[in-house]
Amino acid sequence: MDYITLSNGVKMPILGYGVYQVTKDECERCVLDALKVGYRLIDTAQSYFNEEEVGNAIAKSGVPRKEIFLTTKVWVEHYGYEETKKSVYDSLKKLKTDYIDLMLLHQPFSDYYGAWRALEDLYKEGVLKAIGVSNFYPDRLVDIANFAEIVPMVNQVETHVLNQQTEAKKWMDKYKVQIEAWAPFGEGRGGLFENPVLVKIGEKYGKTSAQVMLRWNIQRGVIVLPKSTHIERMEQNLNVFDFTLTNQDMAEIAALDTQTSSFFSHYDPAMVEWFAKMVEERKQQHDSSKEKKNW
Repeated sequence: MDYITLSNGVKMPILGYGVYQVTKDECERCVLDALKVGYRLIDTAQSYFNEEEVGNAIAKSGVPRKEIFLTTKVWVEHYGYEETKKSVYDSLKKLKTDYIDLMLLHQPFSDYYGAWRALEDLYKEGVLKAIGVSNFYPDRLVDIANFAEIVPMVNQVETHVLNQQTEAKKWMDKYKVQIEAWAPFGEGRGGLFENPVLVKIGEKYGKTSAQVMLRWNIQRGVIVLPKSTHIERMEQNLNVFDFTLTNQDMAEIAALDTQTSSFFSHYDPAMVEWFAKMVEERKQQHDSSKEKKNW
């Protein structure tokens, strides 16, 4: 495994296992499998609703906690100083740990400044070993990097062959913010797994198009979070440190960039409205579930 050193000196694996869209029923087994085959970076979030299962798996795995780099994220409904602090302690309880290696703000909406101040204080207290953001476009990232006390150490953004985030990475590099890729396969959209350029490059090394995509990002210094519920694919995704893409390979892949999201744009007002509606709906569901539990 290769490691990246964050701006505060913390070392973070360059390849990890993400549990987005992994169901509660499957999550514990999947994380146990991931740790078994060698993953040491596990990425979850409050909004994935599987922190507790991740915590169960880590506790049962037999892998020392200090060897695991654990990431989770504060969801928008918990933004604001006091609510963010409370949500972090809720996450600690669910994850069965007394510290989190990396805590991110999940979206650049609502009172993210109040939330960030809470993370700064928890970082100073040692509860969080590193803090960062997710889905912050260059303008929002430059904003918080200049006006907050602590510059984010990581920015987790959609980064894959069809949306390479070249311009965004320049700004992250300027402020020493580590780029981390969610959806490094673009969820296969646009026929990525069958892309002839990727397939041809993979054939040279006896690798799959998926392994080529991961290797390409790793050679760009991008942390990657592939997701699979199959242990065989987990092993394949981890098996990308025994070959190196040439400059020509890298250039051919760079030419595939569409500079367009395969999912959504945070600049789109309609998408911001959609996020606001989703946050409110989730809050109502949570409140309703809490009432039933108390009843």
